[in-house]
Amino acid sequence: MKRLLGIIPALFLLASCGPQEAPGTKSSDLPFKPTGDALHLMEWVLEPAADHIWDSAGEIITAEGVRDLRPTTEEGWLAVQHSAAVVAESGNLLLMPGIARDSGDWQEISLAIVDAGLRAKAAAEAQDADALFEAGGHLYRVCVSCHAIYIQGEAKPDILGPERSE
Repeated sequence: MKRLLGIIPALFLLASCGPQEAPGTKSSDLPFKPTGDALHLMEWVLEPAADHIWDSAGEIITAEGVRDLRPTTEEGWLAVQHSAAVVAESGNLLLMPGIARDSGDWQEISLAIVDAGLRAKAAAEAQDADALFEAGGHLYRVCVSCHAIYIQGEAKPDILGPERSE
């Protein structure tokens, strides 16, 4: 019984150490302070990271021969992982109040960007050039589908193609 009485205060102490929200706030009430609009986020953050993924997958055929674009060092693969994480988090940022355009296609496409970034990150972690190429293709299709809806003058394909999850 004495042991139990000694454990009870320790349990209360441990419970008080857990993560807690400040009184009167919920995570949905947290303020966001975007530093630009969706176009800025894409130009400054998403596009450079996506370009790095695309520039790190596949092959280029030139007059001199075939050039493999896959990373050849641990540092190169790690850099692709970083770019893929930036792509994934950019999808989340596109959902922020003040950035998001709507809760329909915009939300679906933003979440597809997260998925594409995570696929590319997993491929880079595994140093799987074929999977990275496929993930880059998926990312490209997601980007094109967004542009077709939100940028005037581009053909409108099926939003996520055959990979669309129900």
